[in-house]
Amino acid sequence: MACLIGVDYGINYSGLSCTDPNQIIASPLDTCETKKLIPFLKKYIKNQKVEAFVIGKPLQKSGSPSDVEKHILMFINELKKSFPSYSIYRYDERYTSKISSKIILESGINKNKRKNKKLIDKISATLILQSFLEYKSKNL
Repeated sequence: MACLIGVDYGINYSGLSCTDPNQIIASPLDTCETKKLIPFLKKYIKNQKVEAFVIGKPLQKSGSPSDVEKHILMFINELKKSFPSYSIYRYDERYTSKISSKIILESGINKNKRKNKKLIDKISATLILQSFLEYKSKNL
C-alpha cells in the first residue's frame, strides 16, 4: 500500500499530514506556503509512495461552502494537472481548527508555540486525514 496525504488548505499557508503505508494512522507532515504547495508535493512524492490526497472541505454550520472553497477548487484543478493518476478525496473539516487549538492547549506546549498558526494548520490536516481514515474503515 501507499500513504495518503491530507491537506488543510489555506490562502497563505496549508497544513499537511500523511498516513503510514498501511493507512492506519495520520501524522503531521508540515506547513507549507500555499503558493509552494505543488512543488512541495512533487518533491515529497519522489521520495514516498503516495496513493491519494484528502483535501479538507470547509463548510459553514449550515452546510453551505465556506468562502475559501473557490480557492480550494482552483487548487484541486492544479493538483489534478500535476498528479493526474492520483485520487483526490474531500472530507468535512468543520471545527478542526478549534479542535487543534484545544489539543495544543492540552498538550502543555508553551504559550508562544500555541499561537503558532502553522502548528494549528498541520494538526488540522492530521485531524482531517485521521477522520477520513476512520470514515473509510467504517464504510468499506
